[in-house]
Amino acid sequence: MTEPQVLPGAEPLSHEAGPIGVLVIHGFTGSPQSMRPIADACIAAGHTVEMPRLPGHGTTVDDMLTTSWDNWSHHVEQSYLDLAQRCEKVFVTGLSMGGALTLWLASRHPGIAGIAVINSAGEPNAERTAGLAAVIDSGQVTIDAIGNDIAKPGVVELAYDKTPLAPLLSLVHAVDNFDLPAIGCPTLIMVSTHDHVVPPTTAQYIADTVGTDATVVHLANSFHVATLDHDADLINTTIIDFIASHS
Repeated sequence: MTEPQVLPGAEPLSHEAGPIGVLVIHGFTGSPQSMRPIADACIAAGHTVEMPRLPGHGTTVDDMLTTSWDNWSHHVEQSYLDLAQRCEKVFVTGLSMGGALTLWLASRHPGIAGIAVINSAGEPNAERTAGLAAVIDSGQVTIDAIGNDIAKPGVVELAYDKTPLAPLLSLVHAVDNFDLPAIGCPTLIMVSTHDHVVPPTTAQYIADTVGTDATVVHLANSFHVATLDHDADLINTTIIDFIASHS
């Protein structure tokens, strides 16, 4: 079977540099394009960077329909383990589902030096999960896109024009079973005041539930894809300073 072609701009990035490694994880239906500013800032700071393209992303919706949380979590865990072998310390950062994957990794790997999540999923919601399962049971395969929630004019996220429901259900099932109290590493949580994809209240839930004192930074001028929005520079400098303070 021929592998689907990767969309221009959705390619993964691997950059070998200093002893500090940073794993950069994009969101659901998105691609590495949405996290490229953070990756570039980490490279400019002299860090080794891995920014994988998650299975089923950056290609086609049909390709994504064959994937699930198990595929994405396995992929980022392997990326983390590979990076940990090459670097003295590893930090992990992610947007939206990438934030959820970051939280999941940190709950499993206490050796992670610190995590920074942006508009992260992470709060269980049994009613949401049941409702989504019912929609899938009715025979619906996709819904309207969730990408491109950006306040800044003229900026476009490289994301799918439809949201595949079975993969989404696998994500919310995973979130319902997170062990956030197991997270003990330094934790930075960045949250947009106005987010039309993940409720901003999720950030405080994560901060209150992780097993460490978390720092919450509010992004007043951006929507969900804040990494490409008005607060992108604030996000980049905050993450670089966070890494420096824990290295």
